[in-house]
Amino acid sequence: MAVSATPFVPEQSATPTQQPILDISKPPVIDGFTPLSRPREETFQEKFMRKSKENPFVPIGCLGTAGALMYGLRAFKQGKTRQSQLLMRGRIFAQGFTVVAIIFGVFATALKKD
Repeated sequence: MAVSATPFVPEQSATPTQQPILDISKPPVIDGFTPLSRPREETFQEKFMRKSKENPFVPIGCLGTAGALMYGLRAFKQGKTRQSQLLMRGRIFAQGFTVVAIIFGVFATALKKD
């Protein structure tokens, strides 16, 4: 019993320009669906301005914290211990104000979306 060693070749169809089943170079075409364009990415400056308008107390608190820290360190370097202590306490107050502003902004945003 001899077995023929010819390879199996599938028959080719009569139409030579057959479209591929899955073309990954183009998005799929779905009847009745029109895709939306991608939204433009926000730049850092645009996002900062939008967030500052939504909750303006956070940047104010951050600037107050940074200002109190810088003036407190300067007073400490000059040997003005009393002024340095007062400015460090002011920095703690400004940090607390900033944290409360962030928490208030989170709650306000959560309630606004409902």
